[in-house]
Parts: sequence; structure tokens; C-alpha cells
Amino acid sequence: MNPAPVPTHLEVLFTPADFAALSRRDLRGAVCVVFDVLRATSSMLTALDHGARGIIPVGEIAEALERKRLQPDVLLAGERDGLRISRQLTGSLDFDLGNSPREFTRAAVAGRTLVMTTTNGTRALRACAGAGAVLIGSFLNLPALTRWLTDHRPAQLFLVCSGTHEEASYEDTLGAGALCDRLWPSYTAGRIADSAAMARQLFQFAETDLLGAMIHARNGRRLLAIPELRDDVPLCLEIGAHDLIARLDPDGTVRPAAR
Repeated sequence: MNPAPVPTHLEVLFTPADFAALSRRDLRGAVCVVFDVLRATSSMLTALDHGARGIIPVGEIAEALERKRLQPDVLLAGERDGLRISRQLTGSLDFDLGNSPREFTRAAVAGRTLVMTTTNGTRALRACAGAGAVLIGSFLNLPALTRWLTDHRPAQLFLVCSGTHEEASYEDTLGAGALCDRLWPSYTAGRIADSAAMARQLFQFAETDLLGAMIHARNGRRLLAIPELRDDVPLCLEIGAHDLIARLDPDGTVRPAAR
């Protein structure tokens, strides 16, 4: 049996401009972990842990509608500006679900395939499609992610923050920093990018009160100010709520990995 690779490179990508540039890198031997803490990756993990068969991330509303035309039994999920996509945006129908993890109940999603489009999260996933493995990252599955990455020891590990619009997001940086903190001993003999050290230090500063830290997060403040969405914020910060690894398969569908 071949020995596990020696981890050599750990890097955090903060903004959409950073992850858009991934197409110019050779990612065939790399693992990318995509974070959209508030809320796309947290909602995906919740849906899969509640029995969804898979999630097809798409970039645009029109693409989601075309998938629905070809596969009428799929559920449409997604948001624009934080709110469920409505017929005012589609011109024809309301989406079945938004982007709140509280919507992805077992009764709503078990046994179903979802087509999902969000402002940034699905775009980040698609940007990583050339990697050897693309995993879904969140506080919700942080312990499971740590175990998987410790067992598989990827030589190159990119933690991809989806960001808010075209900017970095505090909550995604904290999620990536939390994973950096747990994996730090594995990469100290290799090359750790300054971005990983920065994310780790931000997490260490905020880890005792992650909910309180959301006052520094543009998206966190916005969600907390919307009565019907504010409960999503503490829910998305629950470390280890789902003991699940999810990955983007070569066919473009996010599915649970073998436990």
C-alpha cells in the first residue's frame, strides 16, 4: 500500500476573485473545502443529513429552471439577497425552498434531489470543480472534516471562502480559520500561506463567542436584523451538529461521502 502523502501546502482563499483564479492552478492532486457558513454550505449539509439524495449547485436562476424542466421531480432551492427566489425573479414559479437550514427538514427533502442556486456559495463550488476532491465546509461538520482531512492528509489543501458579494466575509474566514487551527500540526513542516495564519488567528480571537463575533460580519448583521432569518445565525454556528462529509462528485452533484 502506498504511504499517505505528506501535507505540504495549506492556503485560505478569501474572496470570489481568489477562487475565480483557481482555474489557472493545477488542482488535480489538491483538496478544496468550500465554506459558505451563512448559509449555503450549512443548508446543504443539513439537507443531506436529513436524507436528501443529492444537491446540484448551479450558478444562475435560469439554469435551475432548465434543470427543473428536464427533471420535473427535483426541488428548487435558493436565494437572492438572502430571500427565497420568487416568481417575481423567475417569471413563472416560486422556488420550493430558500437557503435557510431550518427549511431543509427531513419531511421536506428526504429522498429528493435538489437544484440549488445562491449568491456566492454555488459559484465557489463550481470554481473548484477541477480539484481532486471538493468538500463542503461549515462549523456544522467541523469535527468530521477534521477527521477526514487528518486521515487523507492531502498534500495541497485550499480552504475556499465564498465571501459576501465580491468581498471577503468574516464568518467564512472564521470557519476556514477553525479548520486551520485543528489541522495546524499537520502542515507546520510544509508551507503555510499567510492567509491561513490570518484566518487561524481571527478564529482564535473569536472562538469563545462566535455568535457575538457576528456583529463584525456584514452578512451576519443583515440576517440578525431580519426577524424570519435571525434564528439561522446561531444554528449555522453549531460546531459538530452534523457528523457528515459531503463532496462534489464529478457529475456536479453534492452527495454524502461514505462514512
